[in-house]
Amino acid sequence: MSKTASIGLAPSNGLFGRLMASIDRLLMASARAAVRNGDLPYFGL
Repeated sequence: MSKTASIGLAPSNGLFGRLMASIDRLLMASARAAVRNGDLPYFGL
């Protein structure tokens, strides 16, 4: 079972929505790499 919670929001197709989605993917990839290395992930920008 996952230890995190997520909120399902309606997808926004605008430029801002796509920008936020790409930033989110980048931060999640960084957090996954940090967890694999045994570090605490950095949250936020």
